[in-house]
Amino acid sequence: MQIAVCDDEREIREMFAEKIGKLYPKADLSLYRSGEELLSSAKEPDIVLLDIQMPGRNGMETAKELRRTNKKVIIIFVTALDDFVFQAFDVGAFHYLVKPFHDAKFAEVLQSAVEQYEDRKKLEGAGRRVEMPSLLITTGGKHVTVSLEDIVYAEVFDRKVILHTMDADIEYYGKMKELEEKAGDEFYRTHRSFLVNFGFIKKYNATTVYLKKGQVPMAKQNYQDFVRQYLRYNQRKGRR
Repeated sequence: MQIAVCDDEREIREMFAEKIGKLYPKADLSLYRSGEELLSSAKEPDIVLLDIQMPGRNGMETAKELRRTNKKVIIIFVTALDDFVFQAFDVGAFHYLVKPFHDAKFAEVLQSAVEQYEDRKKLEGAGRRVEMPSLLITTGGKHVTVSLEDIVYAEVFDRKVILHTMDADIEYYGKMKELEEKAGDEFYRTHRSFLVNFGFIKKYNATTVYLKKGQVPMAKQNYQDFVRQYLRYNQRKGRR
């Protein structure tokens, strides 16, 4: 189990390191001084304690980027302010600790995070698929939840995002950039107006991606990067 602490104050990092070391001495613990340092690390944390107010890339910005590349990471925000609590939900934060807090509260939150991590590992070890996050949107005056794994591809048309699933086409007002960030590395932006789910690709060439439902254009400048990312996706899934 890899646990990361990201805080620009050395005393805070060392304080967390001491607490975590006592609670989980076998954990692989890494300390980072900034969001940039965390994101550039080769390690992929299972749990991260993240300060929000940091110079440079703040905690929220760091969390969004971290979530884009590591969808499973359990994020615990630690801050002296509660102003960002609603933004924390946008990046799927596990908890939001407001300083100062008692040792018992910290131990409780960390234990819950570790239990979630262990439960997920058990499911993966048993061969059960871990579902991707869902997207909550408003369409036709109703709130609708769409699982990201059900989206074959998305496109932008007339200021709307259209989600194409195997069963339906769902329109809502939104930004493709926000959807792309939430979808993470299971999806790829082949063209400025199209975002595809790697899991639904049948075949592709330098101009077109053919999906299990429909086809989308490939921007010439994106092709080589698309191929690299698609190969990495297949490696993660154990495909050849």
